[in-house]
Amino acid sequence: MSASSPTTAAPASGTATTAPVAPTAPGARELLGDVLHDEVVQYALGRPGAPAEEVVVVHQVRECLRYLYLVSAHPDRLAGLFLPVEQDIDEIWHYLILQTREYRTLCEERLPGGHFIHHRSIAYGDYQQEPGRETAAEEALRWLPLYVEAFGPFDEDALPHWTIVGFLHAQLGLSLAEISDLGGTPAT
Repeated sequence: MSASSPTTAAPASGTATTAPVAPTAPGARELLGDVLHDEVVQYALGRPGAPAEEVVVVHQVRECLRYLYLVSAHPDRLAGLFLPVEQDIDEIWHYLILQTREYRTLCEERLPGGHFIHHRSIAYGDYQQEPGRETAAEEALRWLPLYVEAFGPFDEDALPHWTIVGFLHAQLGLSLAEISDLGGTPAT
């Protein structure tokens, strides 16, 4: 399993039988508002090496907001864990943080936890030392049932943006339905 940019987030203080799950969380455009959403998409399209297709970037923004939504909704279970998304998502998060007023409003008024979500980068070499690959894998797997509960099963558009999902799909040959079934229903 490889991740492009180890990062943590913290609050301020078997068989494929996946049934369709109706998403319960708001979408990226709803969370950001039209103006900031379009601004973030344009920013991401202008990065070196960015996908040429706007729809791919829209999915990157969507998955970044889904990540933040989960961190906000489950600070007790996800705060401080290894970032389970690819670097493109982390870069979008960096951009959002720089929009300080809008980011604070997003965290405190639009995301479910109502608290500011801090960002702290960790050098990849330092992360390899502690806690190690086994812990990173266990931490990454914690996200799967929470994601499915909030957004429904992983789809082809989410696949390239979640490191653990890509690993399970490409390296272990699991289908998206099988991946969505991992971990069962999250404990409340």
